[in-house]
Formats: sequence, structure tokens, C-alpha cells
Amino acid sequence: MKSNEWVKTILYTYNYLGRVADGIDKLVTQNALNSFYFRGERQSENGVMSVANRIIELSSRKVRLINLKVLIEKSLNLMPRELARLLVQRYIDNDEAGEIALRNKLNLRTYFRKLIKAESSFKEIMTKLGFNDEKLSKYLEKEKWIIEVYEKFLNESKEEKKLA
Repeated sequence: MKSNEWVKTILYTYNYLGRVADGIDKLVTQNALNSFYFRGERQSENGVMSVANRIIELSSRKVRLINLKVLIEKSLNLMPRELARLLVQRYIDNDEAGEIALRNKLNLRTYFRKLIKAESSFKEIMTKLGFNDEKLSKYLEKEKWIIEVYEKFLNESKEEKKLA
């Protein structure tokens, strides 16, 4: 990974991955049940092939999200414990910087240095596991909600660079 935007994005979206996967299960069930009812002009949408294709796409989407969740957990487990804890508190728990620094008995400046080190460590592990920027962009390109979060972090990063 070249930048930390993907690190921030996937950690920030971690809490939602399971919920979205559960929602996909409900959509699969709904698609399967609704395919039983044929209506005049909607027959082509409820045909066996159309329903099967929608269910396959939804199932593939769920697999991608579950794999991402497992990849995040594996990467965090491979990191030094203190650095992983900082990432979890910042991006997954969404705690404020001052709160995290106080809880971990760090001054604010040290906290930010360690957070940058933690992001870099996570990025390095993800790259070793085969997930660099290009791979994540391709892998998650159909997950518009994740792409929106990524773009938010990317825009924030651009704004910070302008101010620096």
C-alpha cells in the first residue's frame, strides 16, 4: 500500500462488514422467495436465470466482505499488541485522540507518532498478505459504501497536505 487511506478505510468499515453480510443474507432469501411470484411485465426479472444471477452476485459480495473482515483480524493479530490496540481504539471504536492518549498513558504527540507507526505496520502486513492499494481498489470496487469512505479519507489527506 502506498498510502494510509486504505488502512483507515478498511479499519473504519470493519464494524459494518458483519451487518452488511447479514443484510445480504436477507436479500438472498427475499430474492429466492419473490422469484416464485411471476407478474406480467416483470417475468424477465423473476426468471430462473435472473434470480440465480442476482443470488450469485449477492453471495460473491458477502464472501468478499467476510474475507475482508478475516484479513483485517489476521493483520491486527500479526501486529505488535500495543500498535494494534491503538488502531482498534482509533478506527474501529472511533475514539478521540485525546481520550486514547490518556487511556494509554501517552502524551498526545507520542500518540500520533505511534498511530502513524501502527498504520504503517498494518499497511506492511496487508501488503505481505497480498493486499496493496491496487488489489484493494479492485477487490472492493463494487462496494460503493466502502469507496465513499475511502474517498472521504483521501480528501481529508489532500486537505491536510494543502495546510502543511
